[in-house]
Amino acid sequence: MFRTALRNVLAHKARLLMTVLAVMLGVAFVSGTLVFTNTLSNALQNSSAKGFDQVDVAVRPGPGDDDADATSEPPELTQALLDESAKVPGAASAMGVVTGFTAIADKDGKLIGGGFQSEGANYWGDKDVRYPLKEGAAPKGTGQVALDARTAERAGYQVGDTVRLSVDGPVLSPTVSGIFTTDDGNVRAGGSLALFDTATAQRLFGKAGTYDEIDVKAAAGTSQTALKAALDKALPRNAVETTTATKLADDQAKLIASGMSGLKQGLLVFAGIALFVGTFIIANTFTMLVAQRTKELALMRAVGASRRQVTRSVLIEAFVVGAVAAVTGLVTGIGIGAGLRVLIVKLGATLPDGPLIVTPGTVGAALAVGILITMLAAWLPGRRAAKIPPVAAMSSVHATATTKSLVLRNTLGVLVSGAGVAVVLAATSMKGSDGQAPMGIGAGLLIIGVFILTPLLSRPLIAAAGPLMRVFGVSGKLARQNSVRNPRRTAATASALMIGLTLITGMTVMAGSLQQAIDKMASASIRADYVVSMANGNGLSPDVAEKLAKTPGVTAVSPLSDGAVRIDDTSAWVTGVTGPAIGELTKLTVDDGTFKVGGTQVVVDEEAAKSRGWKAGSAFTVTFDDGRKQRLTVAGVYQGNDVVSGLLIDNTVLAPHRTDAADHTDKRVMVKTSDGATSATKDRLAKALGDNPAIKIQSRKDISNEIAQTFTLVLNMLYGLLAMAVIVAVLGVINTLAMSVFERSQEIGMLRAIGLDRKGIKRMVRLESLVISLFGGVLGIGLGVFFGWAAGELLGTSMPTYELVLPWARMALFLLLAATVGILAALWPARRAARMNMLAAIQSE
Repeated sequence: MFRTALRNVLAHKARLLMTVLAVMLGVAFVSGTLVFTNTLSNALQNSSAKGFDQVDVAVRPGPGDDDADATSEPPELTQALLDESAKVPGAASAMGVVTGFTAIADKDGKLIGGGFQSEGANYWGDKDVRYPLKEGAAPKGTGQVALDARTAERAGYQVGDTVRLSVDGPVLSPTVSGIFTTDDGNVRAGGSLALFDTATAQRLFGKAGTYDEIDVKAAAGTSQTALKAALDKALPRNAVETTTATKLADDQAKLIASGMSGLKQGLLVFAGIALFVGTFIIANTFTMLVAQRTKELALMRAVGASRRQVTRSVLIEAFVVGAVAAVTGLVTGIGIGAGLRVLIVKLGATLPDGPLIVTPGTVGAALAVGILITMLAAWLPGRRAAKIPPVAAMSSVHATATTKSLVLRNTLGVLVSGAGVAVVLAATSMKGSDGQAPMGIGAGLLIIGVFILTPLLSRPLIAAAGPLMRVFGVSGKLARQNSVRNPRRTAATASALMIGLTLITGMTVMAGSLQQAIDKMASASIRADYVVSMANGNGLSPDVAEKLAKTPGVTAVSPLSDGAVRIDDTSAWVTGVTGPAIGELTKLTVDDGTFKVGGTQVVVDEEAAKSRGWKAGSAFTVTFDDGRKQRLTVAGVYQGNDVVSGLLIDNTVLAPHRTDAADHTDKRVMVKTSDGATSATKDRLAKALGDNPAIKIQSRKDISNEIAQTFTLVLNMLYGLLAMAVIVAVLGVINTLAMSVFERSQEIGMLRAIGLDRKGIKRMVRLESLVISLFGGVLGIGLGVFFGWAAGELLGTSMPTYELVLPWARMALFLLLAATVGILAALWPARRAARMNMLAAIQSE
């Protein structure tokens, strides 16, 4: 039986090629994902470890004295602690580290890096081993700065150039004294790093005479553990915390691994989708192969082969096919992993260098996935073939499905689909993350249910294309009849395309609806022409609002600043605004009372009002930071959103009670101008703020576009990943048509004999492929719209402006894509059918 199975594999090489390709693509996706994420993770960990080469023990501020008063200042790392650390037995040297946000502008005045990744630090002494100088000299004084080589290259800066930068304050214009190299992870991720001398860095980052960290290097022969113990003994208890560089590197590695796990899981989900689609193709292929060999298998049964042996022979074939596909997929996946890294670098991302990592786990996963998936898909056709009685198999090549089996399948499909719809609808009424898991379960059940029902659905849906098919005469009529002749085969072929288009359509519907919701939120809640904020999300200095208010053409300004208070003995946050101006700058729907902020009158969003039982006219007592109390009145209740929410109070009431005015910052500042949002107005506002690269000035359109860029990037990535599933589906259509042509050789020969020319045969096969592909496309788009609506209903619970938006143009494009898939997939099978020798075909069995 083993030899027979191997001969069957070799005898049907052409027929099994598409199956090998389908499995190979899925395995390549899995192994490529593992290779890419393992390579990236290893490179980042090695790069991170290099950052601790010059550190053996890091000293950081501790929790402080347990008996100290709550208002006492937290411990600081002073120069005295640095000197003491350097004198500890076993310490070779000690270095003070100061860091902070530093925004660097390119030569066009635009921010380099991503805001959060724009950092500054101190260059230690005349020579800092952490940052080897590539060109120039170490920075000295306020007028000099050193830049990392990547930032200098991107912005075109050289030693001696003047650079504009901001460190949470006024714009500075130092000279580039030197350019250095670094393995800093933020720089490799596209950020920037600027170095000042220690005294300048301490002054700029508000750490006069103190440090964020003290890095201690061990003397020769002293271990990190011994040095840590010596530092713990010598330095004040609770004032500092010490950590070995090994521990820091391990923690960093765990953090990187944790971050990579999300990327890995996301990519593996799409690999799973490709394999899931491939499973249909494999099962379909083996079903047709077994059907064509029914007589052969019956003869084997007649000469003594048992059911188990017949099933085993089919599984052996599947094992050989799966092994070949798995090995080929693994090799292809290694290439994909290497290609992904090159592609990401080409797109502008910067990644650390490192070898390509192919772990034993990757090899094992590729082989296991390829072989198991193939054998699992082939098991059912093999088992079904073994159960056919030899006499019945001898008399008929095709064992037609019984009425009982069709009724059972349709009943099961209705039950599973109904359960899926019920779970999805139930999930739409839940809030936020509570409904995500049920939504996923319901979606899975519905897809499986529709797949089971696809043979039943194929007849009426394909029959609807009948009038259109008549245009093509005899070829069209034959194509329609061939499409519904074997509903199960048509269903399996169309389902592969259906799944890919379901996911693509669903995500497109969600993305379009979310984008409109964000646009509506911005336009519906903000009247301000511009919103000003810090690039890294930190607070703005209060003088920003003052400068903007004095700018010509500005008609209204209101900063939004957070304040901590107590209401009814519970902690709460309030937002300070400029009472007279906030009404001109926002456009919020008021459900109760009036929108009036000033004096003791405040407004509150409906969520906060509901939780505290407030309504228009309600009075309550608030306790400020300084302990003083004041009675406030709710003037109105409004509908909050992501831009404006919570309790709004006049800044003239909140500001006098701030205990530390030096720490007061504004989250953002809203600005209204007489000329509206124009490029000239934006330039005027930027100039008023000193063309500060650390400050973002965004119109409502800018805010929407910024969020849209994120959606577009994610959506394009998902399109690229789901293209794999569509490619697998194309292979499935080609496979089905090719085997269908082989199966109908005699029939095609007869058609040629009675007058249907080669063009007619080609047209028949192409139209059959087109009908099957459009059938899968219609099902996929329909399911995608349903899932997009359901997911939107779930999102709508936390986003009031969300409404379903159907991307008609995109959906038409997807349907055109399905038609294109059908036409392209039919090229080779149609050509093969047309070139068939009619006499040889008539004689074939």
